[in-house]
Amino acid sequence: MTEFVGYLREVFERFGLVQARKMFGAYGLYHDGIMFGLIVDDTLYLKSDDTVAHFFETRGLRKFEYGRYGKIVKMSYYAAPEEIFDDREEAARWARRSFEVAFRTKRGSTRRLGK
Repeated sequence: MTEFVGYLREVFERFGLVQARKMFGAYGLYHDGIMFGLIVDDTLYLKSDDTVAHFFETRGLRKFEYGRYGKIVKMSYYAAPEEIFDDREEAARWARRSFEVAFRTKRGSTRRLGK
């Protein structure tokens, strides 16, 4: 685990326990078993959807993207705002927002599977 990944436990202490799991050269950031964040090259990205994207976009935060088969793939994660690293309450607000998106997404995918 990188030092940055370990530091995120402190950043989100007011949100609750977070765990990082290694995946494909990156880390997923989890709370209560649900992935709400992505860590790539010591950059934190938070889960988003149409209901919260404006919080990221109004700050000029970029979506996580990567190249695959010569095309750019954009995922539903945006770079986290810098202020969360200095303000634990702000970090908790952003984490809750992204966790709620991830929770809704997971619940919706489970429902579509008939579970």
